[in-house]
Amino acid sequence: MTFKEDLQAKVRGLVSDTWGITNGNILPSSDDPALTFGNTGRMLDACILYADIRGSTEMVDELCDTRAAEYYKAFLHCTAKILKRNLGEITAYDGDRVMAVFLGEEKEDNAVGAALEIGCAVDEIINPQFLQLYTAGHRQLRHTVGIDKGMVLVSKTGVRVDSDLVWVGAAANYAAKLNSFKGLDANFPIRITSEVFASLSKLCLVGSAGGPMWQGPYNNFDPRLHYRTNFTRSFT
Repeated sequence: MTFKEDLQAKVRGLVSDTWGITNGNILPSSDDPALTFGNTGRMLDACILYADIRGSTEMVDELCDTRAAEYYKAFLHCTAKILKRNLGEITAYDGDRVMAVFLGEEKEDNAVGAALEIGCAVDEIINPQFLQLYTAGHRQLRHTVGIDKGMVLVSKTGVRVDSDLVWVGAAANYAAKLNSFKGLDANFPIRITSEVFASLSKLCLVGSAGGPMWQGPYNNFDPRLHYRTNFTRSFT
């Protein structure tokens, strides 16, 4: 069988084979025996979060590679620790962006709580540390977080040794778009869909002064309404 014929056979199988999908409430791994390179998958009710550095392209254009890498590493380290602290499972890193999945009854509160703490880390830890060291050479780090919820299909992709999980569903796509949609107000780095907003407890709805934490809903993110906030939450 030639290389082309091998690819054709694989694609033909993916198109024609019946899917075997199970429901679950635990995050699978790429070595889960129930997930194969064929048409198998796991359906999860999940809350998806994407976080990244805003304007990272301009950052790497303006700074030397090692300086930009310091910002990347600082942001991703703090973000990863905060996601895990709030019961999020990190599923992917992509340059300056990280994806996390939250499961369970309090998944929306946990995801939003993580987003609020990421803002605190940026404002109270990362930027002050870099400003103290680099003074006038400091480039203010800004970030964005997008969150959505819904049913997602988790399936195995790639080839042996280089396999990974792919997350298929509106929640993953909309969380990623809210995280990077340039039409959104940059002064409000956390953006959530109305579905997430409707599931939040009072703890994630009311600001420290007792007023509403969120602004919205806005309809410039077709077809879903979304809310925005620039609140942060200090570490306890």
